Amino acid sequence: MTKKKLLVVEDDLGLQKQLRWALDAYEVVFAGNRDAALGQLRRHQPAVVTMDLGLPPEPDSASEGLLLLQQMLTIAADTKVIVLSGNQDRENVLKAMALGAYDFHQKPLDGDMLRLMVDRAFFLHGVQQENRRMLQTECDSPLAGLVTRDPGMLRVCRSIEKVAPSSATVMLMGASGCGKELLARGLHQLSTRHDRRLVAINCAAIPEHLLESELFGYEKGAFTGAERQTLGKIELAAGGTFFLDEIGDMALPLQAKMLRFLQERVIERLGGRSEIAVDVRIVCATHRNLKAMVDEGRFREDLFYRLSEIVLVVPPLRERVGDAVLLAQHFRHRFLQAEGRPGLQFHPDALLAIETYGWPGNVREIENCVKRAVIMSDGPHITLEDLGLPPGAPQAESIDLREARNAAEYRVMVKALARTGGNIARASELLGVSRPTLYDLMSHHGIK
Repeated sequence: MTKKKLLVVEDDLGLQKQLRWALDAYEVVFAGNRDAALGQLRRHQPAVVTMDLGLPPEPDSASEGLLLLQQMLTIAADTKVIVLSGNQDRENVLKAMALGAYDFHQKPLDGDMLRLMVDRAFFLHGVQQENRRMLQTECDSPLAGLVTRDPGMLRVCRSIEKVAPSSATVMLMGASGCGKELLARGLHQLSTRHDRRLVAINCAAIPEHLLESELFGYEKGAFTGAERQTLGKIELAAGGTFFLDEIGDMALPLQAKMLRFLQERVIERLGGRSEIAVDVRIVCATHRNLKAMVDEGRFREDLFYRLSEIVLVVPPLRERVGDAVLLAQHFRHRFLQAEGRPGLQFHPDALLAIETYGWPGNVREIENCVKRAVIMSDGPHITLEDLGLPPGAPQAESIDLREARNAAEYRVMVKALARTGGNIARASELLGVSRPTLYDLMSHHGIK
């Protein structure tokens, strides 16, 4: 079996020999200075690196080592870097951990302990890579395409899973671009009708005088230009699911015809004389306040209650804890592959701006924003200027220790995990706790 490659950055020849002996389970590649280390990193792409912070031309200072660490993580962000430090290097070790080092080992070297740390680093790297491969492939769950850790959004997903096997009409309410169509498609895939068609129509995108024929179809000669019989979208969805997007934009006269269909489950094509029974599951969505429209006389009250058997409110992105950064990282990874720009990371200021921006366009806006930034970025980082967002500012929060402690812990943990892409070691550093403590807190709050 081919040995895994391990890069050791050390300029002391005696320590090089000691490390080669202690880590003989791996193919050890050495580098004695920063330039050599970067060259070996690009050439061998090792999953794990051990490094001394004191490197030439300034072996008595940690500046060269810290610079190398920063450059390595910019080139290969998933690399696990273990810092080898002396007794007096505590301050520099803390700096290295803040920059993203995986762990540190204090000199003099303990071969058994160092082997254990290296083994764990390789194992963690492998798990993260496997998880990434799983995320890139199609998952079995129809809701796998939904990227979220927000409790409110997860409750919506659980509700979708509960209601999907039933025949109830479902209404999804939420701002434009927040994922209503994705949820509707997930509901269809989880239902007993998943082997039949899901047919969708956007009521706001089709002129009023054409929407009726699109919905119900028409017979040959029903109007000028009707040269053949054409089935409507409702009839095409027979046996499956019919998704009415932006139902709040449907005109009042057509609402009456839709109500009759929902009550009787029969349609009449334009120009036809016979009723056609259609068995179909109805799912609708809107960004409008239908209750207010009913009060204003712009939406039929009887249709509203007919469509509202199950109502699910999809929260906007600004209300989802940690999801903005999580989605930004998700889209960054997708577009880096599409555009062929590996290694491009978000600058910390850019992450803060993503986290604090209101995102009025929701998920659709953040997707377009990240795609534009990946294409336009010139350096190794996606900056504020690339995103085109206003600078982020920490938002003041009122803290009630007894009532809000759990909520605050959950919120900051989700944000830390989102910023670090799920890296437990780096997230624990951001939070100022040990890794075992973070694992305990995640277990307490149900974060997997």
